[in-house]
Amino acid sequence: MVIDAVPCELLTAPGPESGSNALSFVIQVRRQLGLCRLVGALDAVLDSNARVAPFRILLQVPGSQVYSAIACGATAEEINQHWEWLEQNLLHTLSVFDNKEDIVSFVKGKVKALIAEETSSKLAEQEEDPEKFREALVKFESRFNFPEAEKLITYYSCCCWKGKVPRQGWLYLSINHLCFYSFFLGKELKLIIPWVEVQKLERTSNVFMTDTVRVTTANKERDFSTFLNIAEAFRIMEQLADVTLRRLLDNEIFELDPGLQDPTQITKRDLEARAQNELFRAFFRLPRKEKLHEVMDCSLWTPFSRCHTAGTMYTSDSYICFASKENGCCTVIIPLREVISIEKMEDTSLLPNPIIVSIRSKTAFQFIELKDRDTLVENLLQRFKEVNSSNTFLAFGSVCTLGDDEPACLGTEASHGKERSECEKENNYLLNAEALRSDFHQSGMPGLDFGKSREQIKESLWDDHFVEYGRTVCMFRTEKIRKLVAMGIPESLRGKLWLLFSDAQTDLASHPGYYVHLVEASMGRCCMAREEIERDLHRSLPEHPAFQSETGIAALRRVLTAYAHRNPKIGYCQSMNILTSVLLLYAKEEEAFWLLVAVCERMLPDYFNHRVIGAQVDQSVFEELIKEQLPELAEHMKDLTALASISLSWFLTLFLSIMPLESAVNVVDCFFYDGIKAIFQLGLAILEANAVDLCNSKDDGQALMILSRFLEHVKNEESPLPPIGNHHAFFSDDQEPSPVTEIANLIHDSYEKFGDHSVEQIEHMRYKHRIRVLQSHEDTTKQNVLRVVIPDVSFLPEDLEELYDLFKREHLLRCYWAGGSAVPERHDPSRPYAEQYRIDAQQFASLFRLLSPWTCGEHTELLAHRTFRLLDDNMDQLIEFKALASCLDVMYNGEMNEKIKLLYKLHIPPALTENERDSQSPLKNPLLSTSRPLVIGKSNGDAVDYQKQLKQMLKDLAKEKDTKTEKELPKMSQKEFIQFCKTLYSMFHEDPEENDLYQAIATVTTLLLQIGEVGQRSLSLGSGSDEFTEDLQPEASASEQDAVFTDTVKSPHKDSQPSPVTEGDWTVSFEHILASLLTEQSLVNFFEKPLELKPKLENAKLNQYSLRTNGMSCQSRTLSKINS
Repeated sequence: MVIDAVPCELLTAPGPESGSNALSFVIQVRRQLGLCRLVGALDAVLDSNARVAPFRILLQVPGSQVYSAIACGATAEEINQHWEWLEQNLLHTLSVFDNKEDIVSFVKGKVKALIAEETSSKLAEQEEDPEKFREALVKFESRFNFPEAEKLITYYSCCCWKGKVPRQGWLYLSINHLCFYSFFLGKELKLIIPWVEVQKLERTSNVFMTDTVRVTTANKERDFSTFLNIAEAFRIMEQLADVTLRRLLDNEIFELDPGLQDPTQITKRDLEARAQNELFRAFFRLPRKEKLHEVMDCSLWTPFSRCHTAGTMYTSDSYICFASKENGCCTVIIPLREVISIEKMEDTSLLPNPIIVSIRSKTAFQFIELKDRDTLVENLLQRFKEVNSSNTFLAFGSVCTLGDDEPACLGTEASHGKERSECEKENNYLLNAEALRSDFHQSGMPGLDFGKSREQIKESLWDDHFVEYGRTVCMFRTEKIRKLVAMGIPESLRGKLWLLFSDAQTDLASHPGYYVHLVEASMGRCCMAREEIERDLHRSLPEHPAFQSETGIAALRRVLTAYAHRNPKIGYCQSMNILTSVLLLYAKEEEAFWLLVAVCERMLPDYFNHRVIGAQVDQSVFEELIKEQLPELAEHMKDLTALASISLSWFLTLFLSIMPLESAVNVVDCFFYDGIKAIFQLGLAILEANAVDLCNSKDDGQALMILSRFLEHVKNEESPLPPIGNHHAFFSDDQEPSPVTEIANLIHDSYEKFGDHSVEQIEHMRYKHRIRVLQSHEDTTKQNVLRVVIPDVSFLPEDLEELYDLFKREHLLRCYWAGGSAVPERHDPSRPYAEQYRIDAQQFASLFRLLSPWTCGEHTELLAHRTFRLLDDNMDQLIEFKALASCLDVMYNGEMNEKIKLLYKLHIPPALTENERDSQSPLKNPLLSTSRPLVIGKSNGDAVDYQKQLKQMLKDLAKEKDTKTEKELPKMSQKEFIQFCKTLYSMFHEDPEENDLYQAIATVTTLLLQIGEVGQRSLSLGSGSDEFTEDLQPEASASEQDAVFTDTVKSPHKDSQPSPVTEGDWTVSFEHILASLLTEQSLVNFFEKPLELKPKLENAKLNQYSLRTNGMSCQSRTLSKINS
């Protein structure tokens, strides 16, 4: 690159030596003419990092061709700051060195030390290349000027497309923002996109690039391409968007992820670990608290295939898991509480690095080809001890097995049976010892013998499977067991297999007595959840005999109430009653409780909460799957939201509310084995089976009827139970019944045609659609707030919408850097819409400066804080959007009397504090003297005596006061009035009619001061009446000016003596002020001139972000200096 040196006499500073060997610091600027400009443009396109900065400071060593870069800058001002720092801090110290090499070494070391000092060393050390990350961090901070709390996560070189033109530059991903910087053809491009404003994040392609990351906000789409590793970049962007949106918009769920509560502690590794953790928990359907520790390639001995199966071992806090590389071949879940020993075996050529994990059911798992075996075993043993120490009762044995030799009580119930029975008798809560199905078994139905024979065949198949693959939670899970599940689990094994597949058995065995204590603590308590539960108890499978008796109803009540007590954030949600009632049919009461825990807290995450976010996310994923798998149906039904609303109950109740019970339980079988994937694929199979009819449907109602009729006729001919109707389904006897569909065939088709989606694919789709769902909730919140506020203000709806966006952004700007506690305090999705976003005094002052038409110079900040105190009715230091909109509406669209009333309120308590009231008055102008003659000039040059006009004004005010029903405003003291005048003077500054306004306000202020003094004097003479009379004459001693007010007060008795006057007696009322201001036309014109909010909004959108970031950066730097 061609560099042109600036003249040395201006921009060089000599080092410690003199003569030709002197060292020099040289400022150089980039030549921008002719061919050099083209070369610079090409450099910028190819790599922004390779370009030379417009200004640089170089250390020049005489006799050497090497120049050492000391500093660089994009502007002359920036490089001059660096130059001044060198002169003040470095140049005078160089004279102590003896040779040039020492100077060069010292200067370079000093510069590197400064860079390290300005950045977070801890942050840099966590990155793969600390030196490069430090450089990127310095550039990020200097280019975007964020506060120190805005932590950079990572950065990538890429292109940002502007139309058809790519801009090569650097993409910076921080905890709250996506930022892009480029310097192209001499033009600088800075792009800042808050993650919370991202509405869609996807990998796509355009005409020029086959692989692009598209970031969509409310107003624009941005495409980024030419990443070195686009998969990694997109994964980090996806994680950051998800974390930030959940932290700021859905914090009721986010708090379950404590590792990400403090955003300043998040690193790139943390995000990658979080993604891996979530995928691990979703794949094996483990509790959210489980943290993944090791992931290792290995091989596991699989006795059913008589060989070692290659796969991956995953170890977490309480589990050892294995998944084969071949999808569906073999999966194993080993809770550490089931483990007896973990041992290393002798290393041989046939069995390299083996370990043996022995479990309580007298089974051992052999893993080989573990690279870091010693460390793995050491860590596993440590966690094994921790699990055992927290579960000392395991010594008695608590193995859940399936078969003829199964103990009557699963888990630890055998060892704790007596204790529990005594506890239950003591508290009169007799828990069901058996599943309700066994208590209410119906017999004598036609075809029952045939059904039993089919059940016996299924049981025999499962017994054979248990012998070969295991019968505990640690069983080998293969494609064979999936086929057995798809056929339908036998009635006698269903509840126990649900416990094993969901691993609710581990929770049950780990918490003996927990459920009983919950029942004791929750029963009899009155709460909203309890009322909802009571209302829905008799709506839960009312057609089943088990819930037509108090036994079943009481068990259902206990389970639901206990869960609401365990998890008050969820409490009770509709559809939980239907699911729980089915669980009680096939599992003991305590087992049903832990099955409900497994479903609500890990198998259907975020489904059962205030906003059912999880269910809506999966509905959105289902829409995408319809477009992908059933394109013809998607093409016909342009708006798939109708199908999504129909299918919502499928997901919330696992088809239990819209299928016959004997068929729906087969669906629940698949759900407990395969998770939500089973519901997705079954939903697709149902839509495919009805695709022709749906394409011919005329409206959403007809589509709903088609699907309801189809699902009502999904039968289970192999079930030993009699058919049980479903009162939730839509069916009309007037129409011909639909053909019967066998549930086993429907499930088989779902696996064959739509079973190829992996858990990883579904989780990625959930990430993408969670963004859309959360933003959809934000739009709903906005529309509801606007609907409430619009009738009360005069702003245009589009202006009010922009004002709401600014209000919300101000709230979020504070949340970005205010620490972890600020978010829950101010944003609660469970609150009413209008109360979800609130701002504090500092945030309000920022918006006031940007939006208020009452600009008062330095006085604006003070006026903003007074306005905030006035609007903060409940004194919680936070105000809502409606308060801001109403206040601005008065300023922009109010009548003059409304504006003056607002100003008046801003200068009396509570808006005006005692400290402000006592501040020194700026009003020392002779124009305000009370001895000034009150004469008003007319435009034609005539003068009018003000005496008569003042008399009439005060009379009118008195009459108005008598008829007024509104609560009277307190009178204003002299100190408060002085502050009021100060505000008015500030408001008129730089107004085109400034001189006229100052003259008018001086006249009005003089008049009001005299009114206040007359009132003061009347009180000192003992007059307590506010009535007016024209018959009384003034005192002979009254001054000439005071005679103006003689008609306004009653004259005291001749012999009375004036009492001492105190400053507190001086008062003036709102009516006095308003009437006085109305006498000056220039003041009337000022307060009644039309004002436009739109220009202020446009300016605020451009400057709100920069003002806030600059202000917080300055504040942060000031604090750093103070601390240092």
